[in-house]
Amino acid sequence: MVKTQDYTKMMQDMMSAFPMDMKGMQDAFRTSAALGERMSKVALEAAEKSTEISTRWTRSTLAQMGDVVKTREEPTDYTKAMTDFASHSAETAAENMAAFAEVAKRVQMETVELMLAAGKDMSEDATAAMKKATSEATAAAKKVAATTAAK
Repeated sequence: MVKTQDYTKMMQDMMSAFPMDMKGMQDAFRTSAALGERMSKVALEAAEKSTEISTRWTRSTLAQMGDVVKTREEPTDYTKAMTDFASHSAETAAENMAAFAEVAKRVQMETVELMLAAGKDMSEDATAAMKKATSEATAAAKKVAATTAAK
């Protein structure tokens, strides 16, 4: 009777001949997690600043609306109130859009800095891991070659 090949044993033998460096995997995970934490911090700060700007803008607009809805004696006073409101709205819109642009600019700069730093860290980690893996694979291949030649 033909005996079936034990693929589990064969895979275990193959994996033990080429060991993986789990420290490298852990370092890569830590680097990735640290990048995620820093990116989240940047995003949360931007959301907080944007919310502050929106809230301030809303309060300013509501305060101006209080002047618009007041009862006036002359019809021209309504026109003046609407003109003042429109002028104030345009002014605050420009100010708030500039504030939003500053937030976006800051987020962009911080993101680029983080990505450059992370790229450098990951490149260094990958280079070190590849050098170690190459030396281990070479040693394992030499060991297998020596074992095969001895048989």
